[in-house]
Amino acid sequence: MSARDTILQRLFDGRTEALGETQAQVPASQFHVLAQVKMSLPARLQAFQQAMAKVEGEVIVLTRAQWPQKMAAWLADHTQAQRILVPPAHHVLGQALAPLWQGQWGHTWQVRTYDAPIETWQAELFNEVDLAITSTRAGIAQTGSLVLWPTPEEPRLMSLVPPIHVAILDSQRLYNTFYEVLQVEAWAQQGMPTNALLISGPSKTADIEQTLAYGVHGPKRLIVFVLVDEEMAEVCDAP
Repeated sequence: MSARDTILQRLFDGRTEALGETQAQVPASQFHVLAQVKMSLPARLQAFQQAMAKVEGEVIVLTRAQWPQKMAAWLADHTQAQRILVPPAHHVLGQALAPLWQGQWGHTWQVRTYDAPIETWQAELFNEVDLAITSTRAGIAQTGSLVLWPTPEEPRLMSLVPPIHVAILDSQRLYNTFYEVLQVEAWAQQGMPTNALLISGPSKTADIEQTLAYGVHGPKRLIVFVLVDEEMAEVCDAP
């Protein structure tokens, strides 16, 4: 037996002796408190907006029928971003955003997609993209968080590198708690991607003297457009 094996065996024997014949029992998890959190859609939206605002996130509610054009108009009025990264044309979000590069909405952006290995255009991504638009898997009202599942069409660098990240969230996928996301989305049964992302606000760090600072690395702004049905528009103050 090697010296390493001898040491590990002694550690194992000592643990076994300390436990005795009775093995430690892991208590059953209790999630009933989280399961009791049930809010209406307007209440979830309000909670989501308030939680996002606390971490410098911006939330805008738009109707599902007209959101692409109104989003484009808002971006033209509120940002200086001209170079935009979007999902490819065959992607559902890419199809909705096609008028961005076709000039149909009275404003022309320089639009490109993540259509090459990062090694071939890393410098462009880090230096020549002002804003990226991504879809989202879900939203969490209680914590003001977004869930993103990166794919080949929407790699994780889309939401982690450009100075401005615009996320599109369908209100039907805005859940009360993270626990509800896990349950309804059935993550345990359906599996997860290699890099699932939970995003709460723009980039931030407290590395320097434990003082929280925003925009130190990655996106300096996070803008979330939440899409609602027409009947919910007035209740949720959607334009």
